Amino acid sequence: MLALFQYEDLLEQALKEDIGTGDLSTLIIPEDYFGEAKLYAKEKGIICGVEITARVFKKVDPNIETEIMVKDGDLITPGMLIMVIRGSLAAILQAERTSLNFLQHLSGIATATRKLVDRVEDLGVKVVDTRKTIPGMRALQKYAVRIGGGVNHRFGLYDAVMLKDNHHAAVGGLKTAIQRVKEKVGHMVKIEVECETLEQVKEALEYGVDVIMLDNMSLDDMRAAVKLIDRKAIVEASGGINEENIRQIAETGVDVLSVGRLTHSVKAIDFSIVVDEMKPSMQKHLTCASKI
Repeated sequence: MLALFQYEDLLEQALKEDIGTGDLSTLIIPEDYFGEAKLYAKEKGIICGVEITARVFKKVDPNIETEIMVKDGDLITPGMLIMVIRGSLAAILQAERTSLNFLQHLSGIATATRKLVDRVEDLGVKVVDTRKTIPGMRALQKYAVRIGGGVNHRFGLYDAVMLKDNHHAAVGGLKTAIQRVKEKVGHMVKIEVECETLEQVKEALEYGVDVIMLDNMSLDDMRAAVKLIDRKAIVEASGGINEENIRQIAETGVDVLSVGRLTHSVKAIDFSIVVDEMKPSMQKHLTCASKI
């Protein structure tokens, strides 16, 4: 369930960025002109962000009414009606671009995630995201990954330890990094170590970490690492994972596949909003109860 109250500041900032001191284009529309707009899908994909989209319209004008025809996670096809928006025509047009920006991006993430998940679904491996997210958008982007069937990695630096090559270098090596972090964090905190070689995998095993990331390893080395680890730790594969190679990597026996492209470079799913004009006297007919 999406807790909309968590994103109020983000939505306000997005609208402020677009509207600024006022929308010059809607000056042509009389204040008492009301209408109905329909939001349609233009591509096939997995939809995500319908409640956020509806909330953007309400942020511009609380009197706008929305009727949502789908739910997050549904498969959509070109021409499918997603939402009906009723209210001030000027307010609808002011919210149009910002609302679609959220919907297109989040649906792109959900769609890309589903494609990868479907490729390895029968292998019992998890497809997870990373911290390579747009600043301010992380929680929503990770929500979209879940809607697409993926699983979230850590949300930030605060909820798990990940010792990468630069951490190793900063303190003189992988062993020292593991020893020092174990002295600093509580027993409830999981520790993950990035390994680029089989020798590093052996070192990580020696010090009893929870997760071992195999970073940009060859398929042969990944298979050897999985055999070495022998379920003594969760095995995560990372680096250059895409639709073409994900199944081969999953078949090495790893438990988790982390994919940065899910949040940093997905293609948006296209939608459009079409406005139908209503005359001022027809305002009284706008009686559809808002779903938001």
